[in-house]
Amino acid sequence: MRVHIIYTGGTIGMVDSPHGLVPGADLEGWLAVLLADTSLEHTVSVTSLEPLIDSSNATPSSWQAIVDDLRTHAAADPQTAFVVLHGTDTMAYTSAALSYALTDLTTPIVVTGSQLPLGFLGSDAAANVTGAVRAATSGRAGGVSLFFGHRLLAGNRATKSSSWAFTGFESPNTAPLAIVGAPWQWAATAPTGTGWKNTKPYTRHDVVVIDLAPGITAKRLGALLTPPPEAVVLRAFGVGNIPSREPGLTDVVEQVIAAGTAVIVTSQCHESEVLLGRYESGDALARSGAVGSRDMTLEAAYAKVQFLLSQGLRGVELAQWMGRSIAGELRE
Repeated sequence: MRVHIIYTGGTIGMVDSPHGLVPGADLEGWLAVLLADTSLEHTVSVTSLEPLIDSSNATPSSWQAIVDDLRTHAAADPQTAFVVLHGTDTMAYTSAALSYALTDLTTPIVVTGSQLPLGFLGSDAAANVTGAVRAATSGRAGGVSLFFGHRLLAGNRATKSSSWAFTGFESPNTAPLAIVGAPWQWAATAPTGTGWKNTKPYTRHDVVVIDLAPGITAKRLGALLTPPPEAVVLRAFGVGNIPSREPGLTDVVEQVIAAGTAVIVTSQCHESEVLLGRYESGDALARSGAVGSRDMTLEAAYAKVQFLLSQGLRGVELAQWMGRSIAGELRE
C-alpha cells in the first residue's frame, strides 16, 4: 500500500529563527532516511501545502486545503493511505473537521505531529510519524484518526491535553483505538455515524465560543453576542449548567436564538456529557431553545458547527444535527 503524506506545517518541521521557531526543515530528506531499508521505502509521497503555517493560524480554509489535497490523491489512487503532518495547537480541530468532510473516503487518514522539531535531540517526531504510517497501513484503521504519544485516537474524539508531554492528546470520553506495544493492542472499530453526502467546501463562519464564569452578567453576555453571530458554543459548568438565577441571563440566550442563532452548550469539564435539564440550572438553557453537545469535545463541537454552517444549515436545523453522529463524534 502506498502512503501519501500531507505536510501542513507545525512544530515537527520547524527550525530556530531570530523570532522563534518557523517552518524550514528538510522534511522529505528526513523521511527518506527514516524509512530507508523498511518495507515502505520508495512507497511514500509528500505534498507540502503552501504556505506552511503554525497551526495556531489555521482557519476553516486551511481545513479545506487539506480536504482538497486528500481528495485529489484519493481519486488518483483509491488504495492510498494518508498521513497528515500538522501542528499540535489546533490538531484536534483539524482532525474533527476532516472526519465530517471525508466520510465517503474508504482509505484511512491519520493525523500526527510532534512536541519537538524533528531536528531536536530526543524529539518525538520519528516515533509519531512511524506510528502514524504504521496505523495508516495496518488495515485496521478507518476514517480519520490521530496518532500521538504511542496511541491512536479517533480523530473527532481527541483533545490536546498538554503542551509539553509526549502523550500530548487524550480521548476523554472514549477509549483509544490502539496502543503501541509488541504487538499493538487494538480496540473495537470506532463508530462511523450517518456520514454526509455531497459535502460542500468549508467556508469561514461567525461562530463564537464563550466560557461562562461565576459572576457573569446578562449585560456582559449580551454585549458578547451583539450583533448575533451565526452560532454560539457556550461552555457551561458540569453537565451543562449556568447561573440560572442571574437576572436576564437566559433571556439573552432566548433572544439570540429567536434571531436565528444556534446555541450549542458544551462543558468546561475534561470528561463530561452535557445533559441539559438534569439540574434546574441547566433546564433553563433547554427551555430557552439551546441544545447540548452530548459527549463531544469542544474541538469536535466547534468544527461540527463550522461544517454544518458550510453545508447551508442554520438555526434550529443546525441545532438538531448537533445531537446526531455524522462521523462517530458522539455517543448516541
